[in-house]
Amino acid sequence: MKLRRWLAAGAVAVVTATALNVVPATAGRPYDPAAQSLRELAKRHGLYVGTAVDMAALNDAAEPRYRELAASEFSTVTAENVMKWESLEPTRGTYNWGPADELIDFARKNNQRVRGHVLVWHNQLPAWLTSGVADGSISKAELRQILRNHITAVVTHFKGKIWQWDVVNEAVSDPWDTPSTLHYKGFWAQNLGPGYIADAFRWARAADPKALLFYNDYNIEAFGSGNPADDKTQFVYNMARDLRAKGVPIDGVGAQGHLGTQYGNFSTLQVAAALRKFAGLGLATALTEVDVRSQITEGVEAGDSAEINPRLQASAANFSVLMQACLAERHCLSFTLWGFTDKHSWVPGAFSDPPEGLATVYDENYQPKLAYHELKSDLIFSGPPYVLPRIPQHPRR
Repeated sequence: MKLRRWLAAGAVAVVTATALNVVPATAGRPYDPAAQSLRELAKRHGLYVGTAVDMAALNDAAEPRYRELAASEFSTVTAENVMKWESLEPTRGTYNWGPADELIDFARKNNQRVRGHVLVWHNQLPAWLTSGVADGSISKAELRQILRNHITAVVTHFKGKIWQWDVVNEAVSDPWDTPSTLHYKGFWAQNLGPGYIADAFRWARAADPKALLFYNDYNIEAFGSGNPADDKTQFVYNMARDLRAKGVPIDGVGAQGHLGTQYGNFSTLQVAAALRKFAGLGLATALTEVDVRSQITEGVEAGDSAEINPRLQASAANFSVLMQACLAERHCLSFTLWGFTDKHSWVPGAFSDPPEGLATVYDENYQPKLAYHELKSDLIFSGPPYVLPRIPQHPRR
């Protein structure tokens, strides 16, 4: 899908150089905060702004702009796929570290931190593992040991190079699943029971005492009914509270932030309240996989501005809600986009009935959208007394 460019860049007023901690402007060189990158603007808040990285795009010599923006706009990077189990250990006992090590090297050269994604997830598992469990050649006891070995091997390999690990990802069901009452779902819960979550955090901590360890999930940006039977955020909150009470070394909770303009989404106050409540448990928070998708109608495909512009505006508003909420909560350490250009977004491949897209802050020609400028505006115009620098999180033992 190739969409015509329908973007309007808004003017951004100048704030003082003192407030932004930059070199003072001169008559011959006025300071323009809008010319600064996201990572530069976030620096004064102590906030890290990141992106998921598609390694094929990063290494594509025909697309230097992808590498340039990945390096210049962001202070953290996340492996979109190359740290997932099927990529790291496609054959049992044989690890392919190369692509992930390339990302680590890219981050080092560009003075970026790395979010490790992901140690335990029920998707993108290697075939040898799932088929072995299915045919009975891998027993439940052996499966637990395999999981422990995998976590230990991966965290040890990247020890000292990962700032935050998504230790367990998407372990909780949704209200539209069967049964509708929220529960622990997926391959690991089915085969090992929910105790694997605490085990995973303990094994990860043993392998790297200094990395921050996160639970990561979608649809936990704001509280709903407050009933853990149907409110996923409340379910995850209770889970995190119970893990903390048992001494499990969980350091943070990541809200993915996959939103859609066709839904009734949250206010900044709702999201900030959720982040604040998790912080009340002594946990860091992060927005870990932010994108805002829209349905792609025939009018959008045809370039009808009457259909495109409302989607771009709604997208910008949703990105801004998440950024403002993160800025408002001092324990929100990072804000990560799940890809930054529509040219390499996962959304069209995952949502095809009906088709969806337009999910990132740059279009397919690497031109910034309204959402990009709104994120910048949030970073520029936020400050005391309601927005203060981040409070660092220290790994739990």
